[in-house]
Amino acid sequence: MNLFSIFVVGCVITILLIPAIVSDFSDNRTPHYSVIIVLSGVIMAVYAFNKRLEAFTLDIVPEVIMRVFSRYLG
Repeated sequence: MNLFSIFVVGCVITILLIPAIVSDFSDNRTPHYSVIIVLSGVIMAVYAFNKRLEAFTLDIVPEVIMRVFSRYLG
């Protein structure tokens, strides 16, 4: 996996598990597994971001996401 793929997977994991954390809190449960998985997604995104600071700006993030999705889906 290259850094762009690691960044996108980390972002997708983080975004998809936020509703699970909210659901756990609304049901008065502690979100142990959800928080651990979200933290791993955040760590993946931050790792990729810190490895290549010049490659990731807010302007290029949508292009990176589309590039990674098109590589694996098309």
